[in-house]
Formats: sequence, structure tokens, C-alpha cells
Amino acid sequence: MENIYCSIITIGDELLIGQTIDTNSAWIAQQLNPIGVQVKRRVAVGDNKEDIINALNEEQKHSKIILLTGGLGPTNDDLTKPILCDYFESTLVMNEAVLKHVTSFFERRKRPMLAINNNQALVPNNCVVLFNEVGTAPGLLFEKDDKLIIALPGVPFEMQYLVSTRVLSIISKKYITPNFIHRTLITAGEGESFVANRLIEFEKTLPQNIKLAYLPKLGLLKLRLTGTETSAAEIDEYFNTLKSILANIFVADQDIELEAQIGILLNEKNKTLSVAESCTGGHIAAKITSIKGSSLYFKGGIVPYSIESKENMLGVNTHTIETTTVVSEATALEMAQNCLQKFNTDYALSITGYLEKNDHENQVWIAFANKSTCIAKMITVPYDREKNTVLTVNSALNLLRLFIIENP
Repeated sequence: MENIYCSIITIGDELLIGQTIDTNSAWIAQQLNPIGVQVKRRVAVGDNKEDIINALNEEQKHSKIILLTGGLGPTNDDLTKPILCDYFESTLVMNEAVLKHVTSFFERRKRPMLAINNNQALVPNNCVVLFNEVGTAPGLLFEKDDKLIIALPGVPFEMQYLVSTRVLSIISKKYITPNFIHRTLITAGEGESFVANRLIEFEKTLPQNIKLAYLPKLGLLKLRLTGTETSAAEIDEYFNTLKSILANIFVADQDIELEAQIGILLNEKNKTLSVAESCTGGHIAAKITSIKGSSLYFKGGIVPYSIESKENMLGVNTHTIETTTVVSEATALEMAQNCLQKFNTDYALSITGYLEKNDHENQVWIAFANKSTCIAKMITVPYDREKNTVLTVNSALNLLRLFIIENP
């Protein structure tokens, strides 16, 4: 059984100038991994014929599967389709089934169909058309020397639809691939280099068929062991050793985000949560509510960003703010206690702090309350405002997780 590699070519000038962030490649890689396909290379090129052709030629040296995204629209700067037509020595022809779909697409939305939209139904005559029910640009499949070359729309939800409903099954039918197994450990409280130092001897014991990867995020560190199905028992053994070594900073033994872990805990205990966020501006509530079913345990949140809103909306005592400042343990504790009462929840989280340097240290106070306990923790955030927000949110969620566990 051979390893099957894929190259992803993303096309568009907007990617090269930073106007659009390439999220397509990461999503595609996440879908390919479970079917045993490894992404070997990711390449971004502009809307330039020579660059696209050079990328196609180069990537076929490295991979059996080439996925292209972008440039399949009807406008003059969408070059992928005519370039592929030339590359595979074919002719653009009108596909009546695609034309019917495009026409129906506009009719259902009660929008006029312009003449230019007819171009979406022009496809190379030697490709397999992958119908796109959620958009107007079809995917295009070519086969060359036991290789698959598939062009997909650049619009993320259209690309995702075609990969999920068409591409994965096509690849699985054509190639026999190994089944990769991953075991992910999530830790918090120690940086990547410190954890790596603790694992020097552990890494020396790993056999060649098992790989350890460090995946740092602000406030968190994921450690992933990877092998194939034949090494499953070995991976489990090494994973248990890894958990034992890092027991003091252990967060979870599966790749599940903190907000999802909190939801599981609250559901298991049949408890509810509310939040009062100042400096994070609602980011924690957004994370919590991103989980399906969060309405069962999340009652709501408030963003008392100004001093006035902390006093008037949340009921923080003016004397507390004047004597201890707005960023203090006392203020955070009052915010959490009052949030608990206003929303009538079992748990409450509050946060107040400075996320960028002015004439003060970048410190954040995070408080947690239930009916019997209220505590606060202070963290220092050393980066710019954007990174400090991410670090603060991750730290707050992990501390909330611990508070729920320790204060049932």
C-alpha cells in the first residue's frame, strides 16, 4: 500500500496581496486526512497563465492528486477554465445540463441571468463535470497518467460542497490508501519549548512509524501522535505515557475545543452559564454559542465595556472601581457575582483588563462564581491587542473549565 499525496493549488491575485486569506487549503487537508491522503504541498499562484501551468507541471512531480481552487467564475479575470482547456488540449463546449442548472439557479432566486452567466456552462469537452448544486461554477475532473487533477470553485462553501459530495468518494474509489490514526493531547500552562524539554527522553523512545507533532496556540498546546492503523496499539501505549508525563498540564485527551468541553461539562451536570466581558468584547460568548445546542446551558452575556456600563448595567459598586480601579480583582469579583444574579445561572464568568500598553501593564482579571464560591485569577498578556484577545479568551475558557470541575 503506497502513500497517496495531494498538492493544492490556490489561484487568485487576491491571495497573493493578502486581500483574501486562504482557508480552503486548510479545510481540504482536514477532509483528506481521514481517507488516508496526505497533503504534500500547498501552492498559491496569481491569475497568470504561465504561473498556473508551471504549478500544474511541478505539482505532478510530487503528487498523484492535484486540487485547484479559484478562477472558475464567468468574468475575464477567471482564467482557470480556459487554461485547463489549453493544458489538456480540449475545446470549451456548452454543457446543456449545467446551463439548465445555472438558468434554474437564477430563476429560483428571482434574479436576472446575464449573458455572461452562460459562460458557467462552458466546460472542456474531455473533463468529467462535477455538478455544483449550491452555486453556478461546476467542478472539473481530469485524469492524466493515473493522476487526478480537479478544479474547484474558490468560494469556500461551494468548494466544500463539491469536496464533501463528489471529490472524496472519487479519490477513495481510485486509490487504496493507508488509514492514519491520530491521538491528540491538549495542554495548557506551559509553552512549547518547556514541554518539548520535558519530552526529550520520551521522543527518543518513539519508533519511526509514530510521529509527534507540536501544535501551539496562544494559551494552549496540542500534541499529536500519528501512525497508521497497523500501529494503533503502539500509539495508544505511547499516548498513555505522554498523558502521564504531562498530567499536571493536561486539558483533554481528544482534539476538542475548550468551548465544546465546557458545553459537555455543563450538560453532564445540568448547569447553566452566563458571562460578563469587558476587554474581550463578547468573544467568549461567541465561542460558547458556536457550539450546537449551547442554548441548553448558556443563558446569555453582557459586554459592560465602559465604567458607566459596569455600574449601571451590571451593578458594580462605584466605590469598588474608585478605590481598586476598573481592572482589579475586586471589580472582577463583583462583575461575576452580579452576572450570576442577573442571569440566574449556576456559573458566571467575568473579565476586565488591559489588552494593549498605554501607561499600565497588560493585565487581565478573570473571575468565576457559583452560588457558594467566587474566585479571581490575574494573567499578564504580553502581545499586541489581537493576540492578547485570543490568549485571554483561551485562558479564560480553560480556567472556567477547571472551575466547573473543581466546584460542582
